[in-house]
Amino acid sequence: MDFKFQQTVPAAWVDYNGHMNDAEYNRAFSQATDAFIDHIGLDAIARNKYDYTIFTLETHVCYLQEMKEGQAFEITSQVLDYDQKRIHLFLSMYNADGDLVATLEEMLMGIDVNEGRGARFPGNIEAVIAQLFEKDSGLDKPKQAGRTIGIKRK
Repeated sequence: MDFKFQQTVPAAWVDYNGHMNDAEYNRAFSQATDAFIDHIGLDAIARNKYDYTIFTLETHVCYLQEMKEGQAFEITSQVLDYDQKRIHLFLSMYNADGDLVATLEEMLMGIDVNEGRGARFPGNIEAVIAQLFEKDSGLDKPKQAGRTIGIKRK
């Protein structure tokens, strides 16, 4: 039941510095988030069946190493917390050598499409999220999780 999203860096994602543009890290994480949503059982068929979707409320990206055109990467997930309508998700991007190159921390909220507001996860989706959380709860909290942006002053 482990989640993995794999991709390579296309030429269109490379900027004038010769490495993957910051916006494209966000694109990769967004695509991985969509794949994660499918992974928990909320694929297009289920979203249509339940009139339900997931919105991203907040994200925080950390860029740790450069990625270049053609390099393969893999994104894994860790459910840090959840409740009946939200998921606190952490995604980690690794290069082909297994080095951590970027992370994304995000808060997702389940939305009732007809009501246009937050709503409890439908069907067995909450049970799937609970299983993932249980599996991930034994993992160390990633050091990038919960970070804030600021200049450290002495």
